[in-house]
Amino acid sequence: MKLRGFTIARPQQIAGLLLLIMLGLCAWNISREPLSADDYRVARCGREMWERPEAIAGYFTSCGNLNGDGFFGYRTAALPLSLERGVLLATDHFRKPENRLYTEGSLNGSLWEARHEMVGVKWLLRLPFVFFALWAGGGVWWVSRRLFGNEGGALALALYVFCPAIIRHATHPSNDILALWGLYGLVYTAIGVGHALQGPRKKWRPRIVLLTVALGLTASAHTLAGIVGWLLGAVFFFYVAERRRSLVLPIMAYAALGALLVLFVVFGFRPSVFLYLFTGGSARCWMGLEAAKHFFLQPANAGISIAALVSLLLYATTKRSRYFGNTVPLLCVLALMPLYTTQIITAPWLWAVPFLLTFIGGVFADVLETRYRKTYLLLAGGVIVAQAGLCVMTLGGWLR
Repeated sequence: MKLRGFTIARPQQIAGLLLLIMLGLCAWNISREPLSADDYRVARCGREMWERPEAIAGYFTSCGNLNGDGFFGYRTAALPLSLERGVLLATDHFRKPENRLYTEGSLNGSLWEARHEMVGVKWLLRLPFVFFALWAGGGVWWVSRRLFGNEGGALALALYVFCPAIIRHATHPSNDILALWGLYGLVYTAIGVGHALQGPRKKWRPRIVLLTVALGLTASAHTLAGIVGWLLGAVFFFYVAERRRSLVLPIMAYAALGALLVLFVVFGFRPSVFLYLFTGGSARCWMGLEAAKHFFLQPANAGISIAALVSLLLYATTKRSRYFGNTVPLLCVLALMPLYTTQIITAPWLWAVPFLLTFIGGVFADVLETRYRKTYLLLAGGVIVAQAGLCVMTLGGWLR
């Protein structure tokens, strides 16, 4: 079956089934976990960004200036709630005055609060992040399949779907899942622009605009993710551009300026809040191996850890695995895994996970083309089954 040039064949069906399983896991996790105080804080401050009630003097929201931990997450979490409030306000006009829910000056029915009249808050607050996690999973499959074929794409996506850390961050308001989505797309969009420069000029502008938007949204999720993404993208862009390398720095500079404009829009056109981006310290970071050790030594990630170790050994010993498609995600993992922020709490190690799974998919796809295909096919299948079981046990609380 074809849908406007997009063929829905067996690979697409498998990818769709995996993403559907991920949606089910996320829904299960959301249903099991009640709303927390942090959820209410994000919802309140995000709604203030959209609905603009009376602000506290000197601050953007009642949460302050948010310490630079990403406005994108607050707006994403609160948008469905603000839309629901808008629908309630619209339908309220069709009720008789004595039956209206919202009345001016009423404490229980004020235009701003009235929490008791909103339904499905837990789902409305968390499902947008599930959507971005699914979108990122689709990106992992798309990139891995185009680079490594159907088997590499399926393996990378399967490990992504059954990664407990991804599921947990996707089912709570989290700027980290948005930074993961933006950073992965940003790096491969920069590479795509480099390839586009080898073709006709009419293909340059759309990809440069996409690069600019990707950089702006990534930075609005987390400043450090935007900076690291710009640096990684510039390096790989420069490598791919070849005879057009003189255009790399101007394009990346224009992308950075456009990203600042995107940030200014996300910050509500508030100059004082926008300037706080440069003084809040959210991009302060250092390097260490504690987060990487915790991720790879955690029992819940045993399948991914085994696959990563095998892939690294194959990359080091097999020449056919050492090429640009496999090296790019490996370098991204090495750049992101050791990072940790010193000003705010965040998880740069999580941003590295899609690149790690892309690397695993690429190396396994290479070795599956050798005479050892059956052995590594069984290993890949065993890793997927084991990781799926560990994911379910972890989300269910049976494995810590």
